[in-house]
Amino acid sequence: MSRGIYIIANDKVLDQAIALLNSIRLHDADTPIIIIPYDDNYHQIAQTLNQHYGVKVYEDLDFIDRLAGKLHETFGGKFFARPNQFRKQACWFGPFDEFLYIDTDIVVFEKIIDNLNYLAESDFICCDYQHLGGIKNVFSSQVLEDKIFTEAEVKEIFNGGFWGSKKNLVSENDLYETFAECAAHPEYFDFSEKTSDQPIINYMLLKRIPRRFNVVRREGKAPGNWAGTPHFQSEGNILFDPTVNQPLQYLHWAGIRIQPGCPYWETWEHYRNLNPALPAANIPAPVEKSQLQGTLDQVKNQLRKLKKGVFTD
Repeated sequence: MSRGIYIIANDKVLDQAIALLNSIRLHDADTPIIIIPYDDNYHQIAQTLNQHYGVKVYEDLDFIDRLAGKLHETFGGKFFARPNQFRKQACWFGPFDEFLYIDTDIVVFEKIIDNLNYLAESDFICCDYQHLGGIKNVFSSQVLEDKIFTEAEVKEIFNGGFWGSKKNLVSENDLYETFAECAAHPEYFDFSEKTSDQPIINYMLLKRIPRRFNVVRREGKAPGNWAGTPHFQSEGNILFDPTVNQPLQYLHWAGIRIQPGCPYWETWEHYRNLNPALPAANIPAPVEKSQLQGTLDQVKNQLRKLKKGVFTD
């Protein structure tokens, strides 16, 4: 049985991918890793990651194009903020019998592939606390009102940046049927903050894969992993979650721009620059806004809330 890791990337996220690969290879020199091209601009990153980390490009590029074409045919061109994120669904049809998918805005603090051991008793794993925020950024309340899912089921939603499963557990036709079901009921989903594939993939998992396991529900609890969490503590070059007295398994900058001054910047910078064969990252610090620009941004934000009907004093 083969195991491996998939990432989705293009040349734009080269620095992020280097940080991720440095962190993976620090704990695991051998697990094969495959890059799924996010778009046609992937040749530089593919060459760099192959040379330094042995990463290979996904072989069946025709399938990826077919998937992208079917997605556009079903939903049109304006439904998703980042439709190319759906290319990660090529994971189901690649060479690995069991696989992890990992977003590039992540660094890991352990031999991360070992989480696939949980697949001995399940068919799908994730590892996050997305469910604590309710159904926001995944579903609307309509899925409960129409009894599409139960209250218990929606507590199993997950973040699409880190998950694992088994080859061919989902068929190509399953994907296309899911696209059609979701396109027929856009009222079931929350795209208000421009999330992309996450609502649709959560829908598919809840509908089609009953044996699911969220690693944070393991015995003894588990640490958090979102970079927006302020209480993680640095211990050497890993982070520690004092609420469960455990080191983090990984850290995910979901929805956060990785740049000087961002949460846990020093941690990301350490892993990005861990390989001496590669030049150090040169990511400029954000330009500070003037007081006038800050005030204008606050006004725009309040107007957006008012438009949504959620503005309060």
